[in-house]
Amino acid sequence: MKPVHAGDQLDNFRIENLVARSGMASIWKATDLRSGHFVAIKIPHPEMEADPALFERFEREGEIGEKLDHPGVMKVFPAEKRSGKYMVMEWLDGKLLRNIIHDNKKLPAERAMKITICILDALDYIHHNGVVHRDLKPENIMVDQDDQIKLIDFGIAGKEGARRLTFAKLSQVMGTPDYISPEQVKGKRGDGRSDIYAVGIMLYEMLSGKTPFSGPNPMAIMNDRMVNNPVPPREANPEITPAQQEVIYRALEREPANRYSTASEFAWDLEHLDQVGVEDRAEMHNWKKRKTPLVGQILFYVGMALIPIVLLALLLWVAKRT
Repeated sequence: MKPVHAGDQLDNFRIENLVARSGMASIWKATDLRSGHFVAIKIPHPEMEADPALFERFEREGEIGEKLDHPGVMKVFPAEKRSGKYMVMEWLDGKLLRNIIHDNKKLPAERAMKITICILDALDYIHHNGVVHRDLKPENIMVDQDDQIKLIDFGIAGKEGARRLTFAKLSQVMGTPDYISPEQVKGKRGDGRSDIYAVGIMLYEMLSGKTPFSGPNPMAIMNDRMVNNPVPPREANPEITPAQQEVIYRALEREPANRYSTASEFAWDLEHLDQVGVEDRAEMHNWKKRKTPLVGQILFYVGMALIPIVLLALLLWVAKRT
C-alpha cells in the first residue's frame, strides 16, 4: 500500500503521528473516526509485503492478537474491509519495560516482582490458549502508570497445531540473544518453558540492573548460557534475598524439564517466597569457572556438523540390515 502521512485518512482512521518504526513495519497513532478513540495502526513496509516469510510473520501477529482477549495482552481488532494490509491495535499509554530499566538501572524488589507476576499472569493465559510468545524481552512489554503490563509483538509466536518451522527459518524464530532459551539456541521450537526462561532473565535484570549472560556479540552471548552458569543473583545485587535467588535459578534451569513447568507455578513462588525452599546449588559456587566462548562455540558447531554424519551412518546401517 502507498505510504501514509500525518493527517491522511486511512479508511475509517485519521493518521495522527508516527510513534515507532522497525525494519518491517511502522506504527502510527490514529483516531478511529467512528468512536473518536485513539488506536495504533501497524503498516508493513513494502519490502515486507514482498517477502513471503516476513509477511507471514505479520499476518500471524494479527491472527494471534485477534484471538487473544486478556488485560495483559495488547488487543488486535478484527480485520474489516480495508483498502490495504495493515493491523489495527488498541492504543497503549505507558512505557516500555526496556525504558523503565534504562531509566532506573535496577528496580525495587517489590516493583520488579509485581511486574513479573503480571507478565506471568498474561503468559499463563496465552499458554492455556495454545500460544507461545518466543520473543519475550523488555522491548515487548508495555507498563502503565500502575505497573500493569501488556504483552506486545507476537510476530514470531507459535500456535499449537501450526506447522513446524524448518532450520532454514531458525533466524526468524530464535528470539533475542539476551533472552533466548538454551533449547532455542539449539534450534528447537521451544514451548511455554522458553517464555518462562525469558521472564527469569528479565527478573534477574530488573533486580540487578544487568542480564546474567554476556559477550561481545550475539553468538557469544548465546554460547555463554550454553556452557557457563550465570553470576549468582546475590553476587550481582546483595539485596536480593535467598528465596528470590532460588526462584530465579528455577526459572533459568538450562534443561526445560528442570524449569518451572507453568507460568502459574513461577508466579505462585513469587507470591509465597516464605515457602520457597532454598537449595545449596552448585551454580552458586562454581560460576567463576568459565569456559571460553571460543571453546564453547567450537563445540556448538562441531555438534551441528555431526548431525548429518550421524544421520548418514544410521541410513547406511539400516541399508546393510535390509
